[in-house]
Amino acid sequence: MTALKSAALAAILTTAATAALAEWPTDRPIEMIVAFAPGGGTDIMLRTLAPFIEAELGTQIPVMNRPGASGEIAYTALSQAKPDGYTISSLNTPGFLTMQVDRKLRFDPAALCPLARIVEDPGTFVVQAGAPYQTLADLVAFAKDNPGKVSVGTTGVGTDEHLAMLQLEQAAGIDLTAVPFAGANEAKTALLGGHVSMIGLNVGEYATSDHNAIRALAQFSEERSTLAPDLSTAKEQGFDVMMSSERGLAARCDVPEADRTRLSQAIEVALAKPEFLEKAKQQNLPLSYQSGADWTAAMPARLERFRQILALVKENP
Repeated sequence: MTALKSAALAAILTTAATAALAEWPTDRPIEMIVAFAPGGGTDIMLRTLAPFIEAELGTQIPVMNRPGASGEIAYTALSQAKPDGYTISSLNTPGFLTMQVDRKLRFDPAALCPLARIVEDPGTFVVQAGAPYQTLADLVAFAKDNPGKVSVGTTGVGTDEHLAMLQLEQAAGIDLTAVPFAGANEAKTALLGGHVSMIGLNVGEYATSDHNAIRALAQFSEERSTLAPDLSTAKEQGFDVMMSSERGLAARCDVPEADRTRLSQAIEVALAKPEFLEKAKQQNLPLSYQSGADWTAAMPARLERFRQILALVKENP
């Protein structure tokens, strides 16, 4: 064999070996879709976590925001991506579940598999710091005297803020007006501009906000969150409102099982890293890890509860 032929053969073999080594997940970036606008709780959580997952998988994970329709735009994009493990998405409940109730979707929810729950964050209702309402009872009293005049900014129909609003309407016998936004930051801007009376935020989002500009009226949990120990619950104030946001990640179910398992394991390992835990503390992320399998198993009961809340509204419009 001539030296030229030997060199050509060596080059071919080297190229083939490199191609064989450049396999998922290291041969190209994994796109992470965020279902809400930049600056909200989901966006902050995943931008904080992404570098740690990158380190575990040895690849890059650019974060892409695809807000709108309570998350349906992002879930549709994920469902239309190739099942090759190069696209994952945020997954948020209750929105992911409530959109399955009496709504024609552009994607099949059963085609998306949770990889892990990362956060569970109780809801709050927030007003301008100078608003006349000091408590939830003050707001309810005003709403009773002014039906429909209290507007509530949410991140869409069926989201945790929207369901909390529906529960308060039912518990207090009042009429509120929902105003949807693409994300928590947009809702906050509208509140500060005086365009809505009140917005729904999560405790983690409120904890990182300027408390000279906004004030929370109640948190919607059984017990006070450690992120807001001085903020009373709605139940403490006499209103049966319980709602939180669960946030995690999902992939298409037809991504090879070995790849989905590796993604899930990388998320779990990243969440336990001391460096991540320190950043999560700085960002006031209320971490509440659950495996994809455990989170999936818990969803039917949650869906039934949300279905009941929505059914009550139909019965008592």
